[in-house]
Amino acid sequence: MNYRTLGTSGLSISEIAFGNWITHGAQVDNDTAYACVRAALDAGITTFDTADVYSDTKAETVLSQALRGVRRESVELCTKVFHPTGTGQNDRGLSRKHIMEACHASLNRLQTDYIDVYYAHRFDERTPLEETFLAFSDLVRQGKVLYIGISEWTAGQIAEGAALARELKVPLIASQPQYSMLWRVIEAEVVPVCEREGIGQVVWSPLAQGILSGKYRPDKPIPQGSRASTPAGASFFERLAGQWMRTEVLQAVSRLSSLAHEAGLTLPQLAIAWVLQNPQVSAAIIGASKPEQVQENVKAAGLRLDPEMMRQIDHILEGLVERDPEKTG
Repeated sequence: MNYRTLGTSGLSISEIAFGNWITHGAQVDNDTAYACVRAALDAGITTFDTADVYSDTKAETVLSQALRGVRRESVELCTKVFHPTGTGQNDRGLSRKHIMEACHASLNRLQTDYIDVYYAHRFDERTPLEETFLAFSDLVRQGKVLYIGISEWTAGQIAEGAALARELKVPLIASQPQYSMLWRVIEAEVVPVCEREGIGQVVWSPLAQGILSGKYRPDKPIPQGSRASTPAGASFFERLAGQWMRTEVLQAVSRLSSLAHEAGLTLPQLAIAWVLQNPQVSAAIIGASKPEQVQENVKAAGLRLDPEMMRQIDHILEGLVERDPEKTG
């Protein structure tokens, strides 16, 4: 495993992080979840990503159980706040009330005294940004949160947040956007503003919701056991990955698979290595429904793709890549 600093901060994280969205508390049983986390630890992964909303708050609890007995200082625990975690009007968003209550609930479920990186899971149009960052500032000063991050914010929203963070001396160091060979909407605007502000990218869905796993084939039914076939993943898959279930995209993915094979890689390893070529990416988040997936995908750590390989990938995907920054979030 390789390790990178997160943005221009002093925090080191594993360049491949383990995330438990959809899997823990939903797609896999607890014993399998524990085995996946053990495989991640054995591979040198130290960065674990979750959110209060994942699996109706169960994902945080499962992760804490999986990490029981692990020295707290040896891992980076990252979670998020924004989406509804209850039925009340204040059980959502980035108001001071919800941030404080959600943070304390996450600390309890994670069985920890502090969160390493606490993300604003989305931008809250209803709450003044100053209110949000004052709440984050208080959590940092109380020692309950070490660093702040944002997820799926536009470049303009990030710039506003960074200005407030500087004023309040809040360590805003991380952005968590979707990013893959097929989804490059952050490159034009989000990445440049984050580079200017010293914010690193911890990217999710480097396999484009499984499209870049190679398991989906042209004119073939969705394979049973895949994320798209589960109740937890089907709706999200239809909304995001569904746009890639076109014959021309799946044919291009088949060509990428052949390219990976020629290089002695699996397609997921190639896809993960591709996002890690971007110098502004601090880590790529992988998920897993079995430990063997972790063991295979972590082999992307430290891989360097030569310029010719990068050119071939772009050639294969020409006309199929989403780049519109308006689709952020």
